[in-house]
Amino acid sequence: MANGKVMDVDRLTAVDVHTHVEHEGESTQTDEATRKYFGAGVTPGRQAMADYYRSRNMACVIFTVDERLSGRPQVSNDSVLAFAAENSDIMLPFISVDPTRGPQGISEAKRLLATGQVRGFKLHPPTQQFFPNDRAIYPFYRTIEEAGLPVIFHTGHSGIGTGMPGGGGVRLKYGNPMYIDDVAVDFPDLKIIMAHPSFPWQDEAISICLHKRNVYIDLSGWSPKYFAPNLIQYGNSLLRNKLLFGSDYPLITPDRWLADFEQAPFKDEVRPLILKQNAAKLLGLQSKAASG
Repeated sequence: MANGKVMDVDRLTAVDVHTHVEHEGESTQTDEATRKYFGAGVTPGRQAMADYYRSRNMACVIFTVDERLSGRPQVSNDSVLAFAAENSDIMLPFISVDPTRGPQGISEAKRLLATGQVRGFKLHPPTQQFFPNDRAIYPFYRTIEEAGLPVIFHTGHSGIGTGMPGGGGVRLKYGNPMYIDDVAVDFPDLKIIMAHPSFPWQDEAISICLHKRNVYIDLSGWSPKYFAPNLIQYGNSLLRNKLLFGSDYPLITPDRWLADFEQAPFKDEVRPLILKQNAAKLLGLQSKAASG
């Protein structure tokens, strides 16, 4: 049941475009290894997450990841949509369907789209085990493009599996952002967000984002104090309208990210673009002033 509240964009201090709705219950080996990598504590419950963002007047994009490689219990897309509906003043739900599921995956995506609640999609090539430019995935992208919604792709290194035997089965090659360049060419109306500073392929990500007008970068998963100098350089200039604030909650909290962002050498006029304005435009969040 929706909470009946409408998001007040003017009141928001920021829009966090990258947060996870985690399973609640006993931790898995993958959970423990991931928290160790990020230096994160025990995952708070969902009500704590809602309270956290609401207390900071901050909106957040929420999602799960439809994957079975890690062995973590699955969080359903339906529960993500329900959670967002209960907190509609601060939450924007993205859904995740493993695109390698073929026609079944497309049918599931269409079922969820029919609810009218979906605001975007989240894909994770390293854990869903696919190359983004695999032509077998293209019918799935067409479904997203026809819906007029953005899609977030994980790129770069994966905290999931780090330090585990064999990296927990996660193959980092799937996170190379260069494969997304083909998708941006073949689906020019598809809004693509490359998640995370794409270590060790940061130059590739910057080039794609610079070259393709439908591609953006979210800055989640890394503290800003570790951003590569060229990412900050382009963020202050040619990509000032293409970078988006994302934390990777609960592994990295907005408080931690923002404290380090204050110390990073971004220009004062660029900071509000990254924190809120770029995301608001991309996600179609309209202020009262604009709607009036």
